[in-house]
Amino acid sequence: MLDIARQSHPEVEAVYVDTGLEYPEIRDFVKTKENVTWLKPELSFYEVIKKYGYPIISKEVSRDIAVARRKPDGKTADKFNPDSDYCKKYGMQWCLNKWDFLKDSDIPISNQCCNIMKKRPAKKYKKETNKKAILATMTCESRERKQNWLKSGCNAFDNNDPQSQPMSFWTEQDVLQYLITYKIPYASIYGNIIKNSKGKLETTGAERTGCMFCCYGIQCEKEPNRFQKMKVTHPKQYDYCIHKLGIGKILDFIGVKY
Repeated sequence: MLDIARQSHPEVEAVYVDTGLEYPEIRDFVKTKENVTWLKPELSFYEVIKKYGYPIISKEVSRDIAVARRKPDGKTADKFNPDSDYCKKYGMQWCLNKWDFLKDSDIPISNQCCNIMKKRPAKKYKKETNKKAILATMTCESRERKQNWLKSGCNAFDNNDPQSQPMSFWTEQDVLQYLITYKIPYASIYGNIIKNSKGKLETTGAERTGCMFCCYGIQCEKEPNRFQKMKVTHPKQYDYCIHKLGIGKILDFIGVKY
């Protein structure tokens, strides 16, 4: 996104929220770019999970677990009951009964991590500077992003928070092909870009990075998953994550190897 934007506007500012959760290779790569404003969240990840809870399964599931716990007789709690009117009306594909054991556990769970560590610093900066964001989010990354795009399109200029998301309809294959075609440098954590046996482009290193210690989507990953890879490539961060932050206990509870 930055490469595309700076082709027509070389002076465009980049903003990086340094949460402390990124792979060191990502932070090092950002340092190679000019005109980057670094932002910091008010709380560390350790403080966030202690105060609000762990990000588990997905943003939607962790949000609904937190809400259902606060209001066990509310509408959100019905999502976890397959016999509820909600599940009968919208179908079992929207039923969260499979995560009922998490809702009933003593594990603190919340979707506040992203809001506090990423969105809040960015929102504060936009308010202080009156600048609007150009984001590289893609609809293929989550159902929530797809739904938001269907409502607002690529350019949500009339929203309360005006922003542009011109890569919304891109796929990961598009991104990898763009990097190859135009010889764009990228962070070393991803390794090389190759074609697999099915003719699809893939990276030899990390497929995705994001926050190192996040559990969102981990239950869907094939082995070696992100934590198993981290154990080999970043043993210091792995030890801190699994033991200091308590992620190991979370993964044990949901049956994910690490």
